[in-house]
Amino acid sequence: MTLSILVIGYGSIGKRHVEILEKRNKVSSIAILTRQRNLPYKTISSLDEISSLNPDYIIIASPTNQHFGQLMFIEENFKGKKILVEKPIFHSVFDLKIASNEVYVGYNLRFHPMLNKIKTVCEGKDIWTMNVFCGSFLPDWRPDRDYRESYSAKKESGGGVLLDLSHELDYIQWLAGPLEIDYVVNGKISNLAITSDDYFSFSGRGQYDTYININLNYFTRKPIRRIIIDGQDISIQADLIENNLNIIEDGKELHFSWSDHNINDTYEAQHQAVINGDLNNICTYKEGLRIINLIKKIQEMNKNLYK
Repeated sequence: MTLSILVIGYGSIGKRHVEILEKRNKVSSIAILTRQRNLPYKTISSLDEISSLNPDYIIIASPTNQHFGQLMFIEENFKGKKILVEKPIFHSVFDLKIASNEVYVGYNLRFHPMLNKIKTVCEGKDIWTMNVFCGSFLPDWRPDRDYRESYSAKKESGGGVLLDLSHELDYIQWLAGPLEIDYVVNGKISNLAITSDDYFSFSGRGQYDTYININLNYFTRKPIRRIIIDGQDISIQADLIENNLNIIEDGKELHFSWSDHNINDTYEAQHQAVINGDLNNICTYKEGLRIINLIKKIQEMNKNLYK
């Protein structure tokens, strides 16, 4: 069976999806909904034109504040489609029932072999703490573009670390279960010329009373993405940039490295899971809504804290 594919949005993430999908053997066609022209693909410029394509698989890779309207249009006008919405699912909480299509959310880090190793090692263990840090420098994200013009820089477009870097909120809940919030700080604290939030600090607990700390920012000049986990007879240190993992368990130290791993591998595995209906690692629509509800709760708590 060959697939016809539509990618909505042709920014950096949309381009990545197209480049990965066009390498698949069983893809009959790829079209893009974009205002850009002179692309080496069939393009359309409006949602109304989707019916002329009748795609099997739709990827929504537009700015976050457009996700809701686009997904609602597809749900109301099509049936039996597989849909992958880039993370986060929405920029705010919306009540949209999905009954006609299969919808998944693009938290591709769930397909990283390191996180899968951590998940396996932690199962059944008494884990006391999980500490997560993800910091990078927003102006370096897209060197060919003024960072001030990116959707990440604009609050009104759904940008900001809390939404943009919600991978960490997702994979921590994937590892530790639903989060309870004890304390949060979220806002803009640097001199970056942006209207979105550039700092987030979270303290809370997971499903089994694991204490969780998460720190995210847009202003660390040398990128860092690390996880430190401690529990009874176990300590784990993971570097998601260097792809190195150290585990000390029962007095024995083990080192794992995925030096040849490419982040595109996680996108490819994610597409494979959606196409095959393999729900083992994929973020479901329900789980994606859980993330945006958590984000809304964090925003409300932060607002009340700093009245």
